Amino acid sequence: MTPTPANQQSSFPLLAAALAATLLVAGCASAPPFAYTVPQQPEGASGYTEKPGWASHKFAVAAANPLATDAGYQVLKAGGSAIDAAIAVQMVLTLVEPQSSGIGGGAFMLHAHGSTVEAFDGRETAPAAVDEKLFIGADGKPMAFIDGVVGGRSVGVPGTVRMLEMAHRQHGKLPWAQLFGPAITLAENGFKVSPRLATLLQTEQHLKKDPVAAAYFYPSNGQPLAAGSTLRNQPLADVLKIIAARGSQGLLEGDVAQAIVSKVQTHPTNPGKLSLSDMAGYQAKKRAPICHDYRAQSRDYRICGMPPPSSGAIAVGQILGMLGNTPAATLGLVTGTGGDGTTPAPTPSADWLHLYTEASRLAFADRAQYLGDPDFVQAPGGNWMSLLEPAYLADRAKLIAVQPGGQSMKVAKAGVPGALRVSYAPMPDQPEYGTSHISIVDGFGNAIAMTTTIEDAFGSRQMVRGFLLNNELTDFSYAPADAEGKPVANRVQPGKRPRSSMAPTLVFDKATGQLVMSGGSPGGALIIHYTAKTLYGVLNWSLMPQQAINLPNFASLNGPTLLEEKRFAPATIEALKARGHEVREMNMTSGLQAIVRGQAHGTPLLLGGADPRREGVVMGD
Repeated sequence: MTPTPANQQSSFPLLAAALAATLLVAGCASAPPFAYTVPQQPEGASGYTEKPGWASHKFAVAAANPLATDAGYQVLKAGGSAIDAAIAVQMVLTLVEPQSSGIGGGAFMLHAHGSTVEAFDGRETAPAAVDEKLFIGADGKPMAFIDGVVGGRSVGVPGTVRMLEMAHRQHGKLPWAQLFGPAITLAENGFKVSPRLATLLQTEQHLKKDPVAAAYFYPSNGQPLAAGSTLRNQPLADVLKIIAARGSQGLLEGDVAQAIVSKVQTHPTNPGKLSLSDMAGYQAKKRAPICHDYRAQSRDYRICGMPPPSSGAIAVGQILGMLGNTPAATLGLVTGTGGDGTTPAPTPSADWLHLYTEASRLAFADRAQYLGDPDFVQAPGGNWMSLLEPAYLADRAKLIAVQPGGQSMKVAKAGVPGALRVSYAPMPDQPEYGTSHISIVDGFGNAIAMTTTIEDAFGSRQMVRGFLLNNELTDFSYAPADAEGKPVANRVQPGKRPRSSMAPTLVFDKATGQLVMSGGSPGGALIIHYTAKTLYGVLNWSLMPQQAINLPNFASLNGPTLLEEKRFAPATIEALKARGHEVREMNMTSGLQAIVRGQAHGTPLLLGGADPRREGVVMGD
């Protein structure tokens, strides 16, 4: 894959023409049988590392670790589909990026063949034996967040493997078992610990409390693994061999399931209620995607994402839709600072950030009020699309002070979409963490956007047979109701899927139906903003995906205006404060991956970007 300059700005047609001379058209020879080859293992730095952007013709895969990206690349090279590659990538991520996702967690995946979009739901579910007081302490009050996270209480039924199995049955080209080869090989032969994993282990406070995790991650007198050290994981290799042979039953039934359930139920201080019947009964779901129209620079797009229990697509769609009813389109980028805090780089202006964060407050107010598992929660107006109705968004946008010097609303209230009212209390603020994102475009006209998670970094800090268990139940509201007893939509209920912020996104040209973009990010509730930023940068500001990803991060969760530290000029911050914003600068570590489709003289062109804040790369032919 040929790198493209990170600082090059141009529209899709100009970009395609500029790259045409540097790219070789992919050959049409038949693909050889899939046989995994261990690549030269990567070295890198944690923090912010500039990346060039990538370009290819035939296919591309973007993932959060070079070893995972390479596994997907080799699958595509061998004639595999986007689904095949996603399975190989996820299994390697379980090994090399255990803090973020894995077979002990859940995932959402969008799949496209042409303009046909499917939404696969592999979100974890609550055990049958829990009730809405799961996170209420002995004093009758919601427990501290981390007290709910660490241990067995927070573990939901893992859904990633069963979801991938469902998708593979429909769209796989290579045999299921072959797709586990890369992860098994790396687990048995060893891989180099990445700088990011090593850095996170140094500051992690709770992982050592689990003897199994402590022995694996802190093997030398309690000292964390060093970056570049070789790590092997035979227990995980053995589990992957079982899943390769038996499918998802190998994880959700039998000895592995029993080991998971025992770990959860026998935790010494914070046991959970997960059962073997919960595990065996888990069902992945195929849902109708949330798609909405979007117009940018006189071009019409169709943006598709996951429906509830994810809040991502609705919140992103609301923010973009409300911005379209403001002067945001007339505001471009200004010169700010780069990743090191000093290098000049483009940033959004204070006026644009005001409009964006005000729209965000309105979207997050609706999110807190209405969003939850659709099998348990009634959509406002009887239809989730009521939250994306153009007339509703236009009406909500009227609450934004668009005039020069107009003041921030600081905290927004939920709107009333649709004719039918629903009676829920807004969910109180609560932390969200974790996650990884994968974007893939294969050589057959298929694409996926998949966001995958165990929630907090290192999940529940419970390790079983070489992999970590999720703490996904802490994505439910700890408080089941407000002070008046009105229930929270996202409260704990048996068999329910917790609300998510994951926002895997596919964008299409509305006129032709052709794929334009696959993208998404980790980052808890900030996923919504990281994804929206990248969409806006590509579609509205004509940036290459790497440029859009490189833009500084910004957000509001219906409170303070959050800005990525050392990335905005002091004048921008002061201008926001003058408009009534409470500005907080903070570390905002997104993990964006994106692939954008263009053309060069009629030849398909794929442009890839990976977040400089993490270790991801893009590969393709």
